[in-house]
Amino acid sequence: MKRGLIFVNFKGYEEAIGKNALKLAKKLDHEQVFLIVNAVDLKDVLKTVKKSKVFVEHADPIETGAFTGAITFPEIKKAKAYGVLLNHSEKKISFETIKKGINLAKKYHLKILVSSSTLTEAEKISRLHPDYVALEPPALISGNISVIEAQPGLIKTASSKIKNLIVGAGIHSSLDVKKALSYGAIGVLVSSAVVTSKHPKEKIKELLKGLKL
Repeated sequence: MKRGLIFVNFKGYEEAIGKNALKLAKKLDHEQVFLIVNAVDLKDVLKTVKKSKVFVEHADPIETGAFTGAITFPEIKKAKAYGVLLNHSEKKISFETIKKGINLAKKYHLKILVSSSTLTEAEKISRLHPDYVALEPPALISGNISVIEAQPGLIKTASSKIKNLIVGAGIHSSLDVKKALSYGAIGVLVSSAVVTSKHPKEKIKELLKGLKL
């Protein structure tokens, strides 16, 4: 399992949609930075980056058929996405839906990152063997205090139980990244600290330093 990854979730921020998504993707392009973008911008972002792997923010656990408005796994694969994010705290789905999504990701050879809000949920999801399990306490998401600062014991415990752990919620410094890896995580999941930064290129460089400290 490759260690030292930074997932950047573009979400629906003004700074990360449409033409802004392309500008941001160029600034963040790096082999250790995985970008998570909306389905509308996916193809254009893929054409823009040279090093980053690109995930889509969500996909519905269905294939082809009469599914108006759905984002299906086959179309994500055909668009050449590298992977899919499921179950973010802002887009929660049922456990059965997660299970179907993981199975479809494997069928279509897509990497899958599944988010969780608690250690119990993370352990349950881990037993389904997704590629990555993210643990993000919702109260700390987009905050000024990172989960690393607020709950280091949670991360240490989680990483002892989950070998493909990605840590998120309030991550904003190279020290956060360094500590996450030292506690046993293989990477971090960030969003606003990078996406809404006035200088995202400099911010991602700062976070990348945490992989080397």
